[in-house]
Amino acid sequence: MPYFDINLDLSWEDQQLKETAHQFAKEVMRPIAKEVDQMSAVEAVAPGSPLWDFMRHAYEMGFHSSVLPEELGGQGLTPLQYHIVNEELSWGSFGLAATLGVAGWPFLTLALSGNQELIEKYVVPFANCTDGTMVGCWGGTEPNRGCDIISPDLEFYHKPGTRGDMTAYLDGDEYVVNGAKSAWVSAAPIATHIQMHLQLDDSMGLGGQGVAFIPLDLPGVSKGGALEKMGLRDLCQGEVFCTDVRIPKSHMLAGTDQGMHLFDQALSKGNMTMATWSTGLARAAYDEALAYSKERVQGGKPIIEHDAMKIRLHQMFSRVEACRSFSRAVLNLNASIYPGHPEYSFAAKTLCTQMALDNASDAIQVHGGYGLTREYNTEKWFRDARANTIADGVNEHLNRRGGDLLAKTYPRVRATEAK
Repeated sequence: MPYFDINLDLSWEDQQLKETAHQFAKEVMRPIAKEVDQMSAVEAVAPGSPLWDFMRHAYEMGFHSSVLPEELGGQGLTPLQYHIVNEELSWGSFGLAATLGVAGWPFLTLALSGNQELIEKYVVPFANCTDGTMVGCWGGTEPNRGCDIISPDLEFYHKPGTRGDMTAYLDGDEYVVNGAKSAWVSAAPIATHIQMHLQLDDSMGLGGQGVAFIPLDLPGVSKGGALEKMGLRDLCQGEVFCTDVRIPKSHMLAGTDQGMHLFDQALSKGNMTMATWSTGLARAAYDEALAYSKERVQGGKPIIEHDAMKIRLHQMFSRVEACRSFSRAVLNLNASIYPGHPEYSFAAKTLCTQMALDNASDAIQVHGGYGLTREYNTEKWFRDARANTIADGVNEHLNRRGGDLLAKTYPRVRATEAK
């Protein structure tokens, strides 16, 4: 039975998208995610891995290009429809949903750049790709610069000489790129292209960053191995290294005047999507707990008939609805305006990832000892949910940054009300 949606104004198209995405999540994503989760990180990205079956099926259905403008091969989804689809996909697997999400990230940035030559060369082929072999990734985090890189409000950030681990300098009509991105670059082990944030001007501290689009088959590019980790094992992550990599000037999509602005907008969109995926994960844990509570008999009756269980399940249900309502509202806001308001995305990400973790923990408790075994999905969801309070900026740091933005920007004025 499909999960009830409190929005009574969903169109027929909205409901069809929801049904299609849910069926794909149930029949394709769930079994593949479980299989990939139990493989080594190296096995999971190797040729013949079920991960590639997922990529092929997802690309055939056009899920990979849903982030693109409709005129460039996107599906023309409304913000609500984008949320509906991604909630269902992450109900199937947060890790695989995130793989799809990041796969299109650099191509979206390129699509919005207005560079028609690069759009024709890269974006259009990506939109038309149906075999899952054209994959993007986002190179933000660095070995020595984790949350440092997203802290423009701190004094050290703009100190001359403070620099990132990935640098570039102009040499004639080309940029020369050197350095490293850390092991947390999502989809890097299977990626063919990267949106790279890199240091251009040391005199501006970390604020002297630019944003480049780099094909990963260029001479001088190399990768580390796929990262072994506790959670999100169906989202491969790994290092990217550049040694005297040369890219045309046209591939530098933003210089120091726009680099940090693009980073903040990327964080805004990334965190609101994290909140959307966390809604699906929170719901998956709740659905599983509810179903199990109706089957498991203790004390002479199904455990759902015990008052303590009713209280726990209703708390889980409440978290799902809170996640869905807030993440939909924030996604609608920041997908509809430019520039977005990062503090709302930070709030949605921190709230929804914590609620997903609470639901995943409660789902284990409902299952008792069985919840700790691989027979059920609960232990995987707990590991995944735990990872998400760190991913895309640890929650404590995002809350601090959000608080700094509140201190500087409130009360906000709507664009239509501004003079």
